[in-house]
Amino acid sequence: MKKSLLITGCSSGIGLDAAHGMRARGWRVFASCRQQRDCDRLRAQGFDSPRIDYTDPDSITSGLHEVLEATGGTLDALFNNGAHQLNARVEDLPTDGLRAIFEANFFGWHELTRQVVPVMRAQGHGRIVQCSSTLGLVYMRWRGAYSATKHALEALSDTLRLELRDTGIKVVLIEPGPITTKLREKGIAPFERFIDWQASPCRDQYESHLLPRMYHPTGKDTFELPPSAVTAKLARALEARNPSPRYYVTLATHAAGFLRRILTTRATDRIVNRI
Repeated sequence: MKKSLLITGCSSGIGLDAAHGMRARGWRVFASCRQQRDCDRLRAQGFDSPRIDYTDPDSITSGLHEVLEATGGTLDALFNNGAHQLNARVEDLPTDGLRAIFEANFFGWHELTRQVVPVMRAQGHGRIVQCSSTLGLVYMRWRGAYSATKHALEALSDTLRLELRDTGIKVVLIEPGPITTKLREKGIAPFERFIDWQASPCRDQYESHLLPRMYHPTGKDTFELPPSAVTAKLARALEARNPSPRYYVTLATHAAGFLRRILTTRATDRIVNRI
């Protein structure tokens, strides 16, 4: 039988490429999306596509139930992927906004993972792959909220890996870095909902730096790679007999890992402050 893989956030970008790429490698892919119209589109392409919205606990339970009904109660792998940004200076970030991004980028991931672990324990094996970020290793101005969710994900995943060490369940982090996706575009709605940038003491910096980057992108970021680069690492994480705890994808992530391991915090501050 084909091995089964549940991927979240498959409407576009990393999730969509991973769904196609892993299906081509012989996996039975359950390509979940947050919105039903995207699930319908993927079903038309031949995918199983349960609706899973990380901010809707009922959809997490019902979506996983749909997967387990189709597989007879087993699941070989989970790839937690869907996330969004909320770019702003930390002083302008309301607590409700921070709470909302944690629901989407962290708490929902945790809830789905908790429901998957008993399934994998019962079958004696499984892979849980978490799509983290360069900003789970270091930090940047304007990215405090997103970076906070990814740093939290790193810590929780590292701990989970240790705790599941003797169960046959492997926990892996993938660190993409700059990838061609709609992440910036999807961050506009949360920004407009939560950030009163016009009242900020740093309004001029929003106008000169952040707003043009969000609303009028001029091209690819330095070191940016296509989503297929992440899919290649995902395949290794899922198919290696003994996967690495982490897989870096872009040069930017390798640089971030170097900064975290080697440099002092002050030295790292000077470098990232230039970005």
